[in-house]
Amino acid sequence: MTLPAPYPPLASGGDGLDRYPTAPQALAARMAAIYGAPIEQVLPVRGLTHGLELAYRLAARDGGSVEAPKAQPYDSLAAIYRTTGEAAVVVVRALGSPEAVAEMAARVAPALLVVDEGLIEFSGAASAVTVVADQPNLVVLRSLSLAYGLAGARVGAAVAQSETLARLSSVMEPYALPEPLIRLAMQALDPSRMIETTERIGAVRRERERVARGLGRQMTVEPGVGPIVMIRPDDPAAALSGLKTYGIEADLSGERLRLPVSIKPEVNDRLLAAFGLTPAKRRPARVGRAVRDTKETRIVCAVDLDAAGPIRIETGVGFFDHMLEQIAAHGGFSLRLQCEGDLHTDPHHTIEDSAIALGLALKQALGERKGIARYGFVLAMDEAEAHVALDLSGRPYPLFEGSFETPYIGEYRTDLTAHVFRSLAEAMGAAVHIKVTGQDDHHKTEAAYKGFGRALRQAIRIEGDTVPSTKGVL
Repeated sequence: MTLPAPYPPLASGGDGLDRYPTAPQALAARMAAIYGAPIEQVLPVRGLTHGLELAYRLAARDGGSVEAPKAQPYDSLAAIYRTTGEAAVVVVRALGSPEAVAEMAARVAPALLVVDEGLIEFSGAASAVTVVADQPNLVVLRSLSLAYGLAGARVGAAVAQSETLARLSSVMEPYALPEPLIRLAMQALDPSRMIETTERIGAVRRERERVARGLGRQMTVEPGVGPIVMIRPDDPAAALSGLKTYGIEADLSGERLRLPVSIKPEVNDRLLAAFGLTPAKRRPARVGRAVRDTKETRIVCAVDLDAAGPIRIETGVGFFDHMLEQIAAHGGFSLRLQCEGDLHTDPHHTIEDSAIALGLALKQALGERKGIARYGFVLAMDEAEAHVALDLSGRPYPLFEGSFETPYIGEYRTDLTAHVFRSLAEAMGAAVHIKVTGQDDHHKTEAAYKGFGRALRQAIRIEGDTVPSTKGVL
């Protein structure tokens, strides 16, 4: 049946779900761009496990068998598809180099070589996708589960030559990828997410190395990649029980434990503490993240008030990128902001919504605002002078005094400068008073942004551990 339902669902965000899903061509195109493959070589699937299942189905239909590692999810699939006969499919986890994959593909032909690259983003290794064009029996499986945070949504891709994808598609069930999953995947893979996704993957890799070093002083840590650490403690059952005491879930596999690695250092500190490897006490990370999607813009903004970098900004408005960079650099904090906006219409929405997203991220990072200096003051720049007074009170109150004769600096509209600081004040919950004078509009604009950054640097500085207010709350 392909006729639509007689009415839309009684569900928030259910627009369009009264119709059956169509082929996910837009998703295939976006995946192709990320994986570096032609669109005709990309087949979106319902998670990496679904891609594996298609290979098992194909082998079962054609009377062949599957050779795969003795591990999950391969064991579960083997129990469902009890294949016999000569090997029609060989499944391996990433081999470490595309050249090794190409050599193995040639060796097992005509059987399909299916390469599980579910963790490739965390390894830093080159993908076997680069040799698909030369290997007609090669299938590379990719996943959005861990690198893109969509473990519960189940979306992935099979990358292979078009004839091989046609064989896999012949055993795929109708409407295999539901529309809500396609929408989530398109959001997660949107260009506006790429800077922050790259940083998150890097942060997990750094945390994994730190955790592995710590555990390695006490027990055997097996080589691996991804947001997990495999260990061999002396008493696995006791270690598992101790981890639960610290709120850490782990998997027991024989004599080995599979430990999760979080992006949050304080969570990984609890993991280390469970093994008596108590790290130095640290303040909770003052990080904030805002995702803002409207009909005009798609934005991800992340800040870390206790790190000086990285600073990466891409809004499509060059001068505005430079001004936001000034806020972060002079504010002394890390800022990643990426925006895909309707610049073909006007930069207004991009500039306004980016300021709102930055304000929301700063508000989240400030949290209860314990121990902060709260107030900031400044900035002279050549002939221009900017007076900035800042109070991180939790109460928004913007005040901007200044005018600009030049309507544009590059593609940046100078009349939006006051609007930017109003959006920041309202989104982050702060009194922001700015007065700027001078002759050069470029200098005046830059002085306002730099001055705000300097005032913010003073205000977010940790001076104690109490809320800076006689009320006891901000």
